Amino acid sequence: MQFSETFCSSPWIHMRITNQGELSFCRHSKRETVYKYNIKDHNIEDYFQKYISDIRNDILDGKALNSCEKCYLQDKHGKISGRKDQLLKIGVMTNNFNKSLVSSPWYDEFKKSALLNGYTEQLPIDWQIDLGNFCNSACVFCDPTYSSRLALEFKKLGFIDTLPQTTWSNDPVLLEKFISTLERSPSLKYLHFLGGETLVNPAFKTILKRLIKAEQTDATIGFTTNLTVWDEEIIALLEKFDGVHVGLSIETLHIVNDYLRYPIDTNQAKAMLRKWVDISHNHNWLIQIRTTPTVFSILHLTDLYDFAIENQTGIESCSFINEPAFMRPTVLPKLYREQVIDNLQSWLNKHKIVDQTQEEIVNIRNPSTLKRLLAQDIQVYIKYLQTEPDETHRLPQLVDYIKKLEQNRNNTILDYLPEYDILLRSAGY
Repeated sequence: MQFSETFCSSPWIHMRITNQGELSFCRHSKRETVYKYNIKDHNIEDYFQKYISDIRNDILDGKALNSCEKCYLQDKHGKISGRKDQLLKIGVMTNNFNKSLVSSPWYDEFKKSALLNGYTEQLPIDWQIDLGNFCNSACVFCDPTYSSRLALEFKKLGFIDTLPQTTWSNDPVLLEKFISTLERSPSLKYLHFLGGETLVNPAFKTILKRLIKAEQTDATIGFTTNLTVWDEEIIALLEKFDGVHVGLSIETLHIVNDYLRYPIDTNQAKAMLRKWVDISHNHNWLIQIRTTPTVFSILHLTDLYDFAIENQTGIESCSFINEPAFMRPTVLPKLYREQVIDNLQSWLNKHKIVDQTQEEIVNIRNPSTLKRLLAQDIQVYIKYLQTEPDETHRLPQLVDYIKKLEQNRNNTILDYLPEYDILLRSAGY
């Protein structure tokens, strides 16, 4: 891979803290390769400035990092990867890499780190803050570390032996340690909060109030919610910030969303979706629908894209689903893949959109570019399904998993997707 295909600004501007308090230089990095430090026993400043100096050195040397495989896969298929998104934040465009890198206001900082063996004096200006796994839903493709409800169910079914560790944000000492770092950070630009369900975690309000008290309201606040919660106090706090990015999690407007995001009722989720769309438009907040196409939802995506166009909202399928592997769309056999591709291509044809996959990131705030933005997303999934290896060997794992869940939940996927009857029964359903 060339330097322009591996270089990323994340280790100079960005950090993530996970639900268990683990520290990482990137929200997209692979857990097992980088999560060696925890807020419980390490200072955030030391981690960011010193402990990841080797990662900065590797990036400056043009090395492809194992921890960055998710972004490399997205780049391969023309999807707007986290790497490209982070580069854009510092004014670097991958289709004009060399010139835009040299003209970036961060170029001197990169050169300084090269001379100081990867060290930086900076503090993060961009954060992903995972507050904990406290959640009122149990999505079938989720993980116990992100859903307390799913964790209890997994333990009951014997999928896990112990519940995940208590989240760091429940500890007043650790929460204060984190907030004080934010207060010492001179140039905060963006803080994105995740859960669990962000809006039910008390730490979310606590952090917003402290930022307001510290007069750091020029930072943009981003969060993702599962369309089950409305809190007027949180709305009032968000109104005090210069920018707000609202992420709305829903997989599809098709009734299979009931199954995927159990026990959410899709009709109620639609009503909440419209409520968030209205308030976001009224406040000029950036709003995006967050979806994670899976083996069960990818056949019914286009209604969601029609909603996005009708309501001037973007869609961000953040990454190709990695785990659980049996939920990947590539588990579908060729016949089903072709049906999905035909559906997605028909949507593009209906809207008379030509290939956008080679286009650089478009302005997500510009209504005139919305169709192009949605088309990029759709065309990436077409390419993904056309080129990624067959994984139908995972179908028995999928069937075994959902049968155990369904026995506990008293439902069946075939009530939502009868067209999958032959496929699933052939794998033991």
